[in-house]
Amino acid sequence: MNLDTVLAISPIDGRYANKCSELQEVFSEFGLIRRRVLVECAWLKALADEPGVAECKLSAAQRKAVDGVVSGFSVEDARRVKEIEKTTNHDVKAVEYFLKEKIGQNEFVHFGCTSEDINNMAHALMLRDGKKVLRGAMDSMTDKIAEMAKAYAKVPMLAHTHGQPASPTTVGKELAVVSRRLKRQAAEMDRLVMPAKMNGAVGNFNAHLSAYPKVDWEKLSRKVIESLGLRQNRLTTQIESHDGIAELFDAMCRWNSVLLDFDRDVWMYVSMGYFKQRTVKGEIGSSTMPHKVNPIDFENSEGNLGLANAVLGFMARKLAVSRMQRDLTDSTTLRNMGVGFGYTLVAIRSTEKGLGKLELNEERLAADLDANWEVLAEPIQTVMRKVGMDHPYERLKELTRGRRVNAEIMRDFVKGLPLPDGDKKRLLAMTPSNYIGIAAKLAKLA
Repeated sequence: MNLDTVLAISPIDGRYANKCSELQEVFSEFGLIRRRVLVECAWLKALADEPGVAECKLSAAQRKAVDGVVSGFSVEDARRVKEIEKTTNHDVKAVEYFLKEKIGQNEFVHFGCTSEDINNMAHALMLRDGKKVLRGAMDSMTDKIAEMAKAYAKVPMLAHTHGQPASPTTVGKELAVVSRRLKRQAAEMDRLVMPAKMNGAVGNFNAHLSAYPKVDWEKLSRKVIESLGLRQNRLTTQIESHDGIAELFDAMCRWNSVLLDFDRDVWMYVSMGYFKQRTVKGEIGSSTMPHKVNPIDFENSEGNLGLANAVLGFMARKLAVSRMQRDLTDSTTLRNMGVGFGYTLVAIRSTEKGLGKLELNEERLAADLDANWEVLAEPIQTVMRKVGMDHPYERLKELTRGRRVNAEIMRDFVKGLPLPDGDKKRLLAMTPSNYIGIAAKLAKLA
């Protein structure tokens, strides 16, 4: 049956379903079963190609049937597996019986495997494929931030440290910081190749060697694992230890935290008037206040990132822990991988949508800079230090701390200082708008 989105318990499958639909094929029950079938078939073909396993043979017709099951796997096929599972009460055994239905009775289907051999590889493939979806969305949004950084490289902006006016920067440079942070964490995600195992009930190839003691089972296992784009973990219990999954989820959490930080900053900049938001015809900001244009996309993203990190963070901590050679808590936990990915993808798309509505308010930026001439206390006292004047910090503190000063006050102070002509001329030409250091240059590094 097709689930009506208004009946969905999770907003990932309901309200936000159209924002993360690419993940349905990856993290759904269909996606898991499809990848289990892929792994089982890859193992069967490897056994058939192994000279030391003489009894396992596949005719050309049988091999074609095996390949056809993988390439043509459908939702109906997944439903058939679920039907079989009603009898077996075991999801991986149901896949084995399904394959025997499809390609004929063959006892080398699932030969020597424990269920976790199939599951850990299927999960690794889901994560690999899910990561591709996320990374595409991450790069698209990061590229937009980088484009904005370059476009606004020279636009001066009053910085705020501890929420108070601070030395000026540029809009572009602050956006470049975010772009570079996101790229760094994305590179950590890219670095990870998911580990996998296919070594039997407790990781020692016990059953395999009992039947074929002369076969190099580690080599054969590695061949199958690497053929699917994964890397072999040689030392495991019954389960692959999930440390690689924890590393991926932690990297995702860090990326998400950078984006959440950005969402909050943009929210503040909108509140301060540094950015305006384009109105969208038909949209309503408040049910009672018609004038409002709320930064809802950034708020939506922030909330969904919090949910994503709660799920991913829990899983990263939980999955690294298993009683002795295994318990089943990892299995039920892993079924929620798509939740963390889904909330992350929804958040990314909300932020990207919000970015598309922003308009820089250069008049407001300029007005804020002109209202805060006290920020030039920093360069003035620095030059005073250079030439050896007494108590420069304290003198500027007395002039500026806790009060607003204007251009006239600051320039009169500079004029009264016994400074070399070059230094005095440079300070008198300085304004909050041009006191930006190399910010414009740094913005190009986005």
